[in-house]
Amino acid sequence: MIKESKPTGWREARRRSARAAILEASWALVGEEGLAGLSLRDLARRVGISTPTVYAYFDSKNAIYDAMFGQAATQFDERMAEPYASDFPRDLLVASARRFAEFCTNDPARYQLLFQRTLPGFEPSPQSYAPAVRALARAGELLALNGITEPRHLDMATALVTGLIDQQVSNDPGGDRWIRLIDESIDMFLAHCQPGAVPRARPGPAPPQPRELQHDHHDDDRRHGHRTASP
Repeated sequence: MIKESKPTGWREARRRSARAAILEASWALVGEEGLAGLSLRDLARRVGISTPTVYAYFDSKNAIYDAMFGQAATQFDERMAEPYASDFPRDLLVASARRFAEFCTNDPARYQLLFQRTLPGFEPSPQSYAPAVRALARAGELLALNGITEPRHLDMATALVTGLIDQQVSNDPGGDRWIRLIDESIDMFLAHCQPGAVPRARPGPAPPQPRELQHDHHDDDRRHGHRTASP
């Protein structure tokens, strides 16, 4: 048998296995302690290696976060790319928002890593961020099926859905108080942003009233002995 000498041989397999074990333990730790609670000492103890050995596989704690981000973004991209039951544009948009919410609420630490800046100084690498970019592009395609193509409306849609998710994760974990509003929120969004939606004019000043119809609130206060604040 020819001895394997390529980088993809047993050394590389061992390295991949060790990195996978470290990442699995990292997810378990942040699930218990939160993202900021990831300790390299606790991580090494959980994996069964020394703390310096961790640095043989990851240059820094941020490198671990980056690998975690890449894993999470890939899972997100793959989940959002799965087929839907309906091909009606509105139903696709609602189903996508529901799937997004489910993905986020199932793992709050993963959600925070992907969609919130909770780690000072951490920025994902372009390689780790790429799957999230693909998922966002797919969201834009679903909006386009509904006739919505302006970039500001994509920003509005992501802010709307992530706002509901953030409220759900923060204030009703395990419940559905906010995510049950997804259907109604998407319909409201479509009514506002779809072509043909009636624009809402900026309200102007109220027309002046005839003198006899004007009401003197200060006179009421004086009559009833109320104290009014100075403007």
